Amino acid sequence: MSEPAGGVPTVGGEGPSDGPTAEAVDELIEEILEADEAAADNTEVADPIAERDAFLADLQRVSAEFANFRKQTERRNSEVASRARSDLVQVLLPVLDACDMAVDQGSDEIEPIRVALSAALVPLGFEVIDPVGEAFDPNRHEAVVHDPGSDGGGSLCVVEVLRRGYGWAGRVLRPAMVRVQG
Repeated sequence: MSEPAGGVPTVGGEGPSDGPTAEAVDELIEEILEADEAAADNTEVADPIAERDAFLADLQRVSAEFANFRKQTERRNSEVASRARSDLVQVLLPVLDACDMAVDQGSDEIEPIRVALSAALVPLGFEVIDPVGEAFDPNRHEAVVHDPGSDGGGSLCVVEVLRRGYGWAGRVLRPAMVRVQG
């Protein structure tokens, strides 16, 4: 095969007017077949079992990552919902305090409203901290009055609740304001 000055290869003779000879065509076919064999040798056929195992491992990894992501998203969503409910309950605390003060002043008509409001919130995680007779816990109670104990012991006991405390889902929203003795 030769290339004239124009850069176009020709098969056979010296000029473009000569037709290809059988010998030149055979040489060209041999070159093409050799190039195909060389290309086939360069591309190794991957082991299908190893390739399948690699794909399976990738699928399992991605599935595990997605499951972890889903769990984390569900946990975050539940935390956000709990915080939103907690914020709502904090807004309702003055209403509950007003109900308690009205009942303390002798307005018995308010008691059913306070009871109904508390009963509606309790199943959602609301907790009333009313610790009369319990041991003093500084994490849940705020001691504002301290009376000396008659027994001389070191343990403090709640004897009166001055303002109820409230909790939400195991967390103290507002500690109970108490009088302690001991």
